[in-house]
Amino acid sequence: MAKDKETTTIKKYANRRLYNTGTSTYVTLEDLAQMVKNGEDFVVFDAKTGEEITRSVLTQIIFEQENKGQNLLPITFLRQLIRFYGDSIQNIIPTYLDFSIDSFVRDQDKLRGQMKNAFGANPIDAIGEQVRRNTEMFEQAMRMFLPFGPGRPDNTAARPPGSEAPAAAPAEGDFDAMRRQLDEMQKRLDKLSRKE
Repeated sequence: MAKDKETTTIKKYANRRLYNTGTSTYVTLEDLAQMVKNGEDFVVFDAKTGEEITRSVLTQIIFEQENKGQNLLPITFLRQLIRFYGDSIQNIIPTYLDFSIDSFVRDQDKLRGQMKNAFGANPIDAIGEQVRRNTEMFEQAMRMFLPFGPGRPDNTAARPPGSEAPAAAPAEGDFDAMRRQLDEMQKRLDKLSRKE
């Protein structure tokens, strides 16, 4: 997608109507969904307060699409996402999801080709493999940025026999919890791919 176009401003009024300032017309959520599919960037502001509400409008578009039966988000994913709200690793989740979807988008043509070549085979296997690669890449990225991230040595061999391990820093426990949750998510995805 080329970034040569300006971002369109959409205003949302109290009557819930959306106004496209670029075309000087009222638009619907479906129109905005089509703009997203066409690669058109827009930002939504509350007309009264001036507050940016793009995230809530995009979420509303997803909600509408899901209600039409175009289910893209698995129930297990939605439940796990809800569990992350208020969790100690909540701030890491958006970065992880951005990283995963960006990787998926970059590889989607390759994935489509694999699915076409696998005529008669289960296309879920190709998706599962892509998810596994994304998870591995994310874990490698976490190892580079976090001193106690997944896969880092804990130097237990260096302690003399009979000595107790030092108390883990609170952050270390958070990363262990995150690793367990990521592993659990991977197992669920693997299980889903086998069912389908």
